[in-house]
Amino acid sequence: MELMVLLNALVTRLLFVLHSLIGVWRVTAVKKEPKYWLLALLNLLLCLETGLTLKFKQGRGYKWFSPAIFLYLICTVPSLWLLEIHHGTQYCGNEPGAVQVNVSNQDFNQSRDSSHGSEGIDHHIIQTAKVFVNQLSRICETVWTLALHQTFLLLLVVGRWLLPIGAEITRDQLSQLLLMFVGTAADILEFASETLDIEDVRKNYALINAILAVWTWSMLQFPLDLAVQHIGCKPTASSRRIPSLLLCRYSAELWNIGVSLFIQDGPFFIVRSILMGHFRIFNQMLVFFTAKNILVVTLQLYRLAVISLDFRATILQKSRKGEVSCCPCEPYEASTHVTADQDTKLKDFVAFPQKEEPQTPSEDP
Repeated sequence: MELMVLLNALVTRLLFVLHSLIGVWRVTAVKKEPKYWLLALLNLLLCLETGLTLKFKQGRGYKWFSPAIFLYLICTVPSLWLLEIHHGTQYCGNEPGAVQVNVSNQDFNQSRDSSHGSEGIDHHIIQTAKVFVNQLSRICETVWTLALHQTFLLLLVVGRWLLPIGAEITRDQLSQLLLMFVGTAADILEFASETLDIEDVRKNYALINAILAVWTWSMLQFPLDLAVQHIGCKPTASSRRIPSLLLCRYSAELWNIGVSLFIQDGPFFIVRSILMGHFRIFNQMLVFFTAKNILVVTLQLYRLAVISLDFRATILQKSRKGEVSCCPCEPYEASTHVTADQDTKLKDFVAFPQKEEPQTPSEDP
């Protein structure tokens, strides 16, 4: 096992665990109940996945799916749900909090000056940790929740970049996938922050749960790598059907269209339309992003129509030439590929007794 592969696999999963533990700590601090530390046990699944990946895959990734990203979602999403449901009204940026932080820093500087020797160094480290934790605890709840959302999405992209790739995906495909994830993460963060910050939404508990459910559903696209990988086409009878041929040639494009329509832009448009149509909630950003979702959905449907017409034209062109291949995107090799029907006709022709032609009598000299 290569050293860099092992290091990347361990460091990335360690970052996932640390971020998940920070989310659990914030939930425990907000709820003021130690029982919520049980959410940290979800990280055992990530530790188990790390051991299995190192043993069976030598630290490298899997084809089409990333278990580490999926388990990271399982470890972090429950904490964000609890923080959003327990959304507080604490005012951020208040001056008394800043004064308390400055006083703590002053006390810390005095204790640092009075410390000497090895015991003083240990005391200095402990005091530094205490001051740091106290400053973090004074940050208001809304800022903590937004920061966890932002770092969560950033770690999904950076973690997917750092995780060792398998043999099935290339560096070029990984770069395309990461660029797509950056745009996707920005849209998801905007959806969660823009809709949940509306005052009328905060008063409706069922509406909060619905928005968080759509947000969770949109996060499920991150563990999958189908957006840049084409599905292989096997030369079987079922693979020559029209849907199988279409999926064979345009698997990545169809997956991107499906994600936009059913996982991201489609559900986002439905939620925003319900907010404006049923609950009569209107603001400038909500109207703008609703129009943006309508535009994206329309363009994706247009893209699907273009793919269907192109596929139909390819099938017609190949059928006129008499070419039979597993997939329209694969070249046809007449000299090496013989279908079962052609093979049967060839055997019948060979087995059929040929009629002997009458021989003309040769003239005697």
